[in-house]
Amino acid sequence: MTQATTQATDAVRPNRAMMERDRASASLGLIVERDDPGHAVVSMRVRDDMTNGFQITHGGFVFALADTAFAIACNEDDRVTVAAGADISFLKPTVSGQTLTATAIRRARTGRSGIYDVTVVDEQGDTVAEFRGRSRTTSQTF
Repeated sequence: MTQATTQATDAVRPNRAMMERDRASASLGLIVERDDPGHAVVSMRVRDDMTNGFQITHGGFVFALADTAFAIACNEDDRVTVAAGADISFLKPTVSGQTLTATAIRRARTGRSGIYDVTVVDEQGDTVAEFRGRSRTTSQTF
């Protein structure tokens, strides 16, 4: 099994253990470029098999990229945090060969609930999608 690549070099974080077991992200070739508490950056090169019948990137893959950045950002400590919901707006189509980058930022976290915004851009910095994730922290630990 191939694992999603982590390029960050800081101390081990619980979200890194999560990513080591994340087969979906690994199969997409996602690269974790930053994994700070409340902030994550993840990139993905769009492959031919990620395009739809119009030869543009399938929205599900853009969502998966944003969702992974969200998951990394919201798993800020040793408590397992999962998605309670998410919405995405697709703003610009992309095609095979392009590299997409998702940047997730914590907007609010109180009690067991959090809100995180993720912006997905192409290699020119144009916004491809905006994603808002709502998190719920569980009683489980890593």
